[in-house]
Amino acid sequence: MSLFRRKSLDSVTVHEAGRRLIPTLSWPHLIALGIGAIVGTGIYTLIGVGANLAGPAVLISFAIAGAVCACAALSYAELSTMMPAAGSAYTYSYSALGEVFAWVVGWSLILEYSLVVSTVAVGWSGYFVGFLEWVHTQFGWNVHLPAWLAAGPHVEGGMINLPAIIITWLVAGMLMAGTKESATLNAILVVFKLIALAIFVAVALPAFDSANLQPFMPYGFAKSIGPDGVEHGVMAAAAIIFFAFYGFDAISTAAEETKNPSRDLSIGIIGSMIGCTIVYVLVALAAVGAMSYAVFGNSAEPLALIMRELGHPTAAMVIGVIAIIALPTVLLAFLYGQSRIFFVMSRDGLLPRGLSKVNARTGTPVATTLFTALVVSALAGVARLDEIAALANAGTLAAFTAVGVCLVVLRLREPNRERSFRTPLAFVVGPLAALGCIYLFISLPHRTQLYFLLWNVAGLVLYFLYSRRHALIAK
Repeated sequence: MSLFRRKSLDSVTVHEAGRRLIPTLSWPHLIALGIGAIVGTGIYTLIGVGANLAGPAVLISFAIAGAVCACAALSYAELSTMMPAAGSAYTYSYSALGEVFAWVVGWSLILEYSLVVSTVAVGWSGYFVGFLEWVHTQFGWNVHLPAWLAAGPHVEGGMINLPAIIITWLVAGMLMAGTKESATLNAILVVFKLIALAIFVAVALPAFDSANLQPFMPYGFAKSIGPDGVEHGVMAAAAIIFFAFYGFDAISTAAEETKNPSRDLSIGIIGSMIGCTIVYVLVALAAVGAMSYAVFGNSAEPLALIMRELGHPTAAMVIGVIAIIALPTVLLAFLYGQSRIFFVMSRDGLLPRGLSKVNARTGTPVATTLFTALVVSALAGVARLDEIAALANAGTLAAFTAVGVCLVVLRLREPNRERSFRTPLAFVVGPLAALGCIYLFISLPHRTQLYFLLWNVAGLVLYFLYSRRHALIAK
């Protein structure tokens, strides 16, 4: 049995009864899903983490991460319309590179989506706890959580992050109720999220002071170890806030549930990426210009903190409340994506087949959604935001690298295959996506790289003990 056996492009969209997902989504749902996934914890919370690592030059970090993601997005747009099936980069790798590569990519996507959901849940919890403290201060209501229920054990006095666990299960329940229903609610919440960011820019931008941009690059460009033992620099920040840009890959997991994939997937992926890049540039510029990065760099709710420090407590409250309401859109998008990755790997036999049953009433893979919620809520209850964000990035960078390679491989192997969307300058864009992701991976903390390696070693053990023998392609 070859490690490099491939699924044919023609078989990717052929599925047995009871294991097919129902097409219910159109391009507005996909754009909302993409914006809901991209605009979230990355800008609401990780802007503080990034500024702490790079200083005002976090603006360059955003530009670098955005450029790499733009190349990856163009690659995804072509491949998703060629192979309109769930599975995203895992599915593309199975057809272009072979099974063992597909397994590594799928295993990395499991890491990505699980940790993204956990990271966002922890970020949401920070805003929720901050809001409860504000209510207590303003009205004297005793609604704040005890410290041991408000954070994981890495925080002094913390034991378990209860809000992060609760929000994960609420979103999982919404997903199990139905894909179209979830996508419609998601679109409504995305509008609120964009309103919150517009309020922030409108209030913070007039307070822009160029003195806050000095020194612009206090830690240099390349990753380096600072006096505090933390890896600083523009690239160190870019490798972390890369988390802020991806999310369009969650759209590609919806390919099988899209009514008109040849048109709608490229619109959803590229449209959400362009829109979010504009939003990010404005928000990041307003943040670092309005206040010294040293003030908000370590905050769990940096945007709300900036508003309070500028003397706008009402705006801070509005942003905090909307973050509480709207950040779950990120949870929804990535929890959705994770369940679909599990589903497709199960349908292919690489994971237990029982996970790929589709509920006849809702048309959703309930078993995979439940299993995913169990894993990520347990992680969110005890994890640190910065550490799990970095490790999530490692999984994503591996997947994006594979997508850039798949684009080039399939252009060479299948030059005459119909492509409803053709990536411009594919032999430039694909390699740039792959090489850019590799450079960002090198810029991740060394401990993150080690954890990622250990994760994939464990995955390969599972592959050789179980998945390789049970793969449907082998039967």
